[in-house]
Amino acid sequence: MRSANLWGLLFMGLLIAPAYGLDEATVQLVARDGKFFPAELVAPQGRKIRIEISNEGKDPVEFESMELRKEKVLAPNSKSVVVIVPQQPGSYKFFDEFHPRTGQGVLVVK
Repeated sequence: MRSANLWGLLFMGLLIAPAYGLDEATVQLVARDGKFFPAELVAPQGRKIRIEISNEGKDPVEFESMELRKEKVLAPNSKSVVVIVPQQPGSYKFFDEFHPRTGQGVLVVK
């Protein structure tokens, strides 16, 4: 009985694994002088989205998205990563809370 349960759990793990991290899409985002480059990120639907953020400016930045429920503060000349769970197709706005007028962008999931 224990052996059957173990095999069942192993099989379920093989079915679930692709949805939980074996397939990531990575996009690069640079923050500099209160702006994001590129201002539009494009990523495929149905994959985890890994946003690698580099702050090349002299001031701290805060990547924030209400729609994605993510925020990340970066010190000057630092790097970090934000991972987004697969989303429905659409556009998801993000901004730099320290530079809200100029630091805006959008993640487009297709």
